[in-house]
Amino acid sequence: MKNSNMASRNFKKDKDKEFEEQLVEVSRVSRTMAGGRRISFRATMVIGDKKGRVGIGMGKSKEVMDAASKAVKRAKKDLVRVPLINGTIPHEINVEHKGAKVFLKPAVPGTGIIAGGVIRTIANLAGIDNILSKSLGSSNKLNVSKAVIKAFNIFKDENKFSKKQQIEPKKKEDNETTKTKT
Repeated sequence: MKNSNMASRNFKKDKDKEFEEQLVEVSRVSRTMAGGRRISFRATMVIGDKKGRVGIGMGKSKEVMDAASKAVKRAKKDLVRVPLINGTIPHEINVEHKGAKVFLKPAVPGTGIIAGGVIRTIANLAGIDNILSKSLGSSNKLNVSKAVIKAFNIFKDENKFSKKQQIEPKKKEDNETTKTKT
């Protein structure tokens, strides 16, 4: 009877989770001090709700679990909304972040996620069903993931800009038609 209560408690915890978390990379970092080397861990995590929100975070600590929890907290602070159109991105884009270059291209339904490594993880957790991608330049997972997030931010900014553009010309046309009538 005790086990069934524990199972239901764990189920409730999983149900309350807003985001899915995935560990992308754990690296051991050491620095040399006077007494020898001090070892710590750097964890890179990706979180997403598969509905268009995704974030990446990096955390450092002496323990792997602490580093991962710090990375999740950072990722929750830096969430990005991805504009999805029929399960894919609005248009193709090339983005650079430091040495990493990322090319993202929308795909027709049924294509799936044609991506490798970190880009596949981020696209999956963002809720993108169909995408073509290529990672060029550096293969550093942190820089590639930041380049993908940078691309998603550009989509967000373009959507705001295009909405403003659609409103402004209509007002100008109305003014021009009133001038020609009088």
